[in-house]
Amino acid sequence: MAPPSTASSVQALLPKLNDADPDIRYMSLSDLHKVLVGGTPAFLLSDYLACTKAVEGLLKTLDDHNGEVQNQAIKCLGALVLKLPAEILGPLVEKLSNLSTTHSIDTSMRAAALRTFITAFTPPVSGVAPSKSTQDAYNAISKVLIPRLVGYVVTPQAQRSHPAPPPGMLEINPKTGADGDAIDVLIEVVRCFGPMLQDVEKQALQKSILTILDNERTGIVMKKKAVTAMSTLAMYLPDRLLSSFVTSTIQGFRGAQATTHKQRLLITVVGSLARSVPQRLGPQLKKLAPFVLDALSHERYQEYKEELAETGASNPDVEEIFGAALIALEGFLACCSHEMRAYTEETIQAALRYVAFDPNMAEEDEDMGGTQHDSDEDLEQNEPDDEEDQDYEEEAGMSDDDDMSWKVRRCAAKVLYVIVSTRSNGDLLDNGVLYDKIAPTLIKRFQEREENVRLEILAALDLLINKTGQVIPNSNSEKVDAEALHPEPSRSRKRRRASTTENDFESQGPIQVPMGVNSPIPSPPPASGPKADLARSRPAIVQGIIKILRQGSAPTKQAGLNLLRELSLVQSSGLSDHLTNVIDPLVDAIDLPTGSASFAIAGAGNQLRIDALRLVGTICDTHPSRVIAPYLGKLIPKIIAAAVEKNLKVSSQALSTVESLVRVLTPPRSAGTQQQYRSYVGNLYDTIIDRATTTDADLEVRQRAIQAVGILLARTSGGASTKLLPPSSRAKAFGVLLDRMRNETTRLAAAQAIDLAAVSLTEKDNVQKTWVREVVLELAAQFRKSDRAIKSASLIALRNLAGNRAAISCLDATTIRTLSGMVLPVIDISDLNTLGLALVIATKLVQNSPKTIVDDNLNRILCTVAVAPLSGAVLETFLALVKAIGESDVGQPLMKGLLKDGITGDPAITGKAIGTLLIAGGPNVGVDIEAFVNELETTEDDVRKCLALYILGEAGLRLGTDSPLDPKVFSKYFTSRSETVPRAAAAAFGRAGAGNVDVYLPAILSNAKKSGNAQYLSLHAIKEILQYAGRSEVNISPYIRDVWDRLLSATKAEDNKAIGAECIGRIMAIEPKTFLPMIQNLLRDPDATTRGMVIQATRFTFADADESFDEVLKPILTKMLITMLNDTSMENRRLALSTLDSAIRNKPEFVLPDLSQLVPLVLNESKVKPELIREVQMGPFKHKVDDGLESAYESLYALMKNAFSRISTLDLFDRVIIGMEDEHEIKTLCNVMLIELIVLDPDETYRRLDSIAESLKKVLSFKPKENAVKQELEKVDEARRGVFKVTVALLGAFPNATSSTSVVQGQAWTQYWEWVLKDNRAQLQSLDPSLKN
Repeated sequence: MAPPSTASSVQALLPKLNDADPDIRYMSLSDLHKVLVGGTPAFLLSDYLACTKAVEGLLKTLDDHNGEVQNQAIKCLGALVLKLPAEILGPLVEKLSNLSTTHSIDTSMRAAALRTFITAFTPPVSGVAPSKSTQDAYNAISKVLIPRLVGYVVTPQAQRSHPAPPPGMLEINPKTGADGDAIDVLIEVVRCFGPMLQDVEKQALQKSILTILDNERTGIVMKKKAVTAMSTLAMYLPDRLLSSFVTSTIQGFRGAQATTHKQRLLITVVGSLARSVPQRLGPQLKKLAPFVLDALSHERYQEYKEELAETGASNPDVEEIFGAALIALEGFLACCSHEMRAYTEETIQAALRYVAFDPNMAEEDEDMGGTQHDSDEDLEQNEPDDEEDQDYEEEAGMSDDDDMSWKVRRCAAKVLYVIVSTRSNGDLLDNGVLYDKIAPTLIKRFQEREENVRLEILAALDLLINKTGQVIPNSNSEKVDAEALHPEPSRSRKRRRASTTENDFESQGPIQVPMGVNSPIPSPPPASGPKADLARSRPAIVQGIIKILRQGSAPTKQAGLNLLRELSLVQSSGLSDHLTNVIDPLVDAIDLPTGSASFAIAGAGNQLRIDALRLVGTICDTHPSRVIAPYLGKLIPKIIAAAVEKNLKVSSQALSTVESLVRVLTPPRSAGTQQQYRSYVGNLYDTIIDRATTTDADLEVRQRAIQAVGILLARTSGGASTKLLPPSSRAKAFGVLLDRMRNETTRLAAAQAIDLAAVSLTEKDNVQKTWVREVVLELAAQFRKSDRAIKSASLIALRNLAGNRAAISCLDATTIRTLSGMVLPVIDISDLNTLGLALVIATKLVQNSPKTIVDDNLNRILCTVAVAPLSGAVLETFLALVKAIGESDVGQPLMKGLLKDGITGDPAITGKAIGTLLIAGGPNVGVDIEAFVNELETTEDDVRKCLALYILGEAGLRLGTDSPLDPKVFSKYFTSRSETVPRAAAAAFGRAGAGNVDVYLPAILSNAKKSGNAQYLSLHAIKEILQYAGRSEVNISPYIRDVWDRLLSATKAEDNKAIGAECIGRIMAIEPKTFLPMIQNLLRDPDATTRGMVIQATRFTFADADESFDEVLKPILTKMLITMLNDTSMENRRLALSTLDSAIRNKPEFVLPDLSQLVPLVLNESKVKPELIREVQMGPFKHKVDDGLESAYESLYALMKNAFSRISTLDLFDRVIIGMEDEHEIKTLCNVMLIELIVLDPDETYRRLDSIAESLKKVLSFKPKENAVKQELEKVDEARRGVFKVTVALLGAFPNATSSTSVVQGQAWTQYWEWVLKDNRAQLQSLDPSLKN
């Protein structure tokens, strides 16, 4: 038990520190540490004597001859300094800085103790007042430690109160040189207290660092530490000192007497500063970058080659200059990308020159090896024998201890990687530079003899291929079978006019399993663009990777496999011409013995097998079955063997590959029924069933196998497919799914597998009736579970079973009655997602057995649903169920219930339900249309009038031309004094008119000629008709010109703008050839109001359009958007940005190829414009209002979501980081964008951590005014929560960025994290519980 935390406890432990036994000294220090940590901050402040004795005791133990005692003393020191009074801190620092060790051989204890003292206090943050303890610590450091470091008193205050210090710790000793431990102390001082340092202190520290750097006797290690110190100090240097340093650096470059060591040092310092202070150094790069590039110039390269030819030996000093320059260049490109654009050509040439830098290899040999590629036939005919393999391995592993040129090549490869990373999107990738200049050299360097370099080269090329895959094609020439790669069936962009949303619940589901219905169709690459460039480079890439797969090491093979997989994903069927040479290395990799000595380290062998299996699955998903068929005999046995492996990851990936093989072997992708295929399917079936039923396999393996069972059953259902799997095997597989459905751990996977199998069931499958009955009840039993995933999967599976004729016919009355009792409780308006699925199931059951399903309980539930605020797909699904009940002649009880309860709900929804039931049920519902006409004319209740109007409108729509209703039934209520009845009349008028256009539309147009409210209501009626104008039975062509003219006239009134714009947009979609040219002309109308209406109308066309509209729109859309975005009216530009958002989301293939013309306009609108900021007087307060276009950021977000590969990431990050300090709405959106950018571009996000930290810190440091109103305080709190979310997301993505070994450009992110964690730990832990540790 630890002693109590009191001053007497501390004094009681101190005598034991002098004990002769080191164990007692250690335990006493341990107890002392517990006392100090457990005590309050002030428990020693009143006992000066105890503090003094504690300090003396720890100083003595720091010189202990036992290392463990010393380490424990260091820990105690860190806890003690937080409890000491301010008067003792200065003397303590002085004693620590003069500490000498006589009993210990460890000379670093002084520096370790000083670093512990410095890091014990909470570091200050720029813009935030430091705590008292931090201020006291800084005073001690300023008065004592800094003079002790530099060797003289720096500040005027210290000069008056302190004598001259002894020689500085940073001064260079003639015998021992610079003290590296002292440099470490300086780094900690600057890192922890940089924001508080005075300019004279910064100048003194800078002078000491430069003295160390300039001294010729300083060793390499010391200079590296000094460079680190300089880059850390640069973050806090005033502009004057930093500019002076840059000037001296430039003079050093220009000095005629500069030695190679001096040049390397200057280059290293500049590169380090680029990472530390990129925003401040960036403007100086126009002076500094030429010197760095000069060190990598062709002339320097030729000079070195000539020197090498003369001496026959490499010059390490020159090679180190090359390496330092390339590292600096990498820093320039990563941190100052905008400023380096001017040096793009020189940078690429330098990187390409030195990625092949190998003075120990003959140039001719390399050129031959790099430029000549064997054809596929050569590779097939000239298989390397064992001796050739051995020679290659020896060459690949050759590494002379004196040859450090590989470091230069690795640095050059990293430069190329950064170029690809930062200059791809909408830049060097689109104009072909990356493929014309960089890719050929990377491919040549596949035969690089050093593995570290080879991996960097493969990583750069892999990134280039990945960036190519993100590019939006400029034409529709690239067509890939969507189902081969994506889980959901492709959704056509047909015009969505009316009740077409029922299919949303009919077809959608969460099952993320690609079915691959058809083989991917090989299509020629586009004539130009990045994918065309990749297609031309593909043969050389594949041939080079094949050699690597045959002869390379395990890490290199893994990189090669991943690159081939990326290539297959980017270009469907891209490996078709090379599979002959690819398959054998793949088989060898899959069949790799797990106990092989050469791959036993760190599971490299298993990871290689996993990558090989993943590539096989990708090839199966992206290549036609006929191309893969010749190699199935080699692949299937090896994959089956991998599937039964004990290793979890290998077995799981093998089963995933088995799924892909099943799709290859089964129709319609394959020819289907050959004996060989039946044998393959049988072998895969046995493996899948074994893995799904075994008890010794891991849960993940069993779940994967169950999913494969579902895919196999689905792919072998119906037609000729049934011949691939015997009926007995199918019955066993169905039984396995039912059995797994009853198991708690595999229930979710089984439900999803049943869903897959249910979709494809046919009468020919002869599925057992008992299985269907048992499985539907088992699925329905899951509706009571709290697990939402299982509940949702079971609903979807049951929906598909209920919608399958073969399955629903197997259900008897008892099963249906039991099933109904389980489904009805799920028809609950509190959960709209499950409600829609349950309504679909109920609809199918009603259609199959109406008298069994429809009872008082169902009618009561439906009446409850009818009065709920339904919309969209759920409403359409509900109406489908009501219609099914009416058509089954069992709707009279439901009609009574709806008429009784409908008055309490929304008349628009209830009216649709009653109107649907009225027409579907006909005379069997106990009421007719005349009854509702009489109700409309006689009732005085506005709600009942509205309900009657909506019922009649729905009835008129469904009756069509057979409707007996006269238009005056609706139009006469336009003049009602009620607030709700005229609007209901307008909506009902339009719905009835959609059913009988010839009778109703002329009446509506006649009404629209009037002014005021009648015209406004007529526009609403027109909108209802236009919503159904896509139906074949709704033809408005004879009247469309009259409608157009009437709309243009009506929209001149302010109240009619919005509804008129929507109607005009719908007319444009109906007859685009007529009206789109007219819209183009109206965009140039001198009246800004007219232009705004046209812009708004265009936005409504994108979601509701068919192919004929697309054909007319595509050639002119970009020009229209440019005209809109350049409009002189700010309000119209705001509407234009909204229109652009809609175009990006609904017509991406039209907009994205021309983004280079649109993005600059959006970026310009996202910038703060001072002329648009005005001051508004609100009572006694003045507020600044920014009239700028906040919607520009919404457009940037849409571009980021839909066209990230076509916009410059550098510009996007600039705008997002700036926007994080903007108005509240923009700030919130930028937080969301940044979280998504972590996934989209982690490399650039990591490089921007320091800038992000500064923006986040400003938001958290903002203090609202004392008289701030509640809304302002709520915005501040919301902004803080957003910052915390971003912070946690960044920490999760880059956990090592806050570590001491992090190579993040500067310390801003680390300091920000330490500060925010100290003051806001609870909020951060609520977002990420792992932070509690």
